[in-house]
Amino acid sequence: MTRAKARLLALLLPVAAAACSTAGDYPSLAVRDVERVSGSGTPAAGEATPAPPPLPPASADLVTRLAGLVDAARAADRRFQSNRAVAERAVASAGSSGTDSWSAASVAVARLESSRSSTMAPLAELDVLYADARDVAPADESPSAAAIGQARAEVAALVAAQDALIDRLSGRLGT
Repeated sequence: MTRAKARLLALLLPVAAAACSTAGDYPSLAVRDVERVSGSGTPAAGEATPAPPPLPPASADLVTRLAGLVDAARAADRRFQSNRAVAERAVASAGSSGTDSWSAASVAVARLESSRSSTMAPLAELDVLYADARDVAPADESPSAAAIGQARAEVAALVAAQDALIDRLSGRLGT
């Protein structure tokens, strides 16, 4: 940049900056009256807020449905447990990767995984029911959500135990 251009720019910059700061029809940034108002969210003395009415207990239909889902998960867990001994023996006698015994052990572990998926189906349905019940009322206030939560916890414990066994056996196989 030449010296003449630099001097011209130095002279025009203050003029341009002053043009940006001229008063116009812009709103003031000062505090408005409505912004000065303060209040409190506490009710006036003597006014008691009524307690919400208690929610009804879980319906008989829901209790029956939950019992059916838990029973389905228990039946799936029994099928899982019936395949467990075969899988554990197969993994214990598995040779190196690619051998016939290793392939047989892999199939036995896959059979366990299939049994686990049968247990996860009721858990997925319980998850949906639990989410729907919590949309209606918070879990600590909803008897339905509490009942669903108990059934869900029981089925989730079965799935967690199955996952732990499958992970242990898969780890021993090196898969």
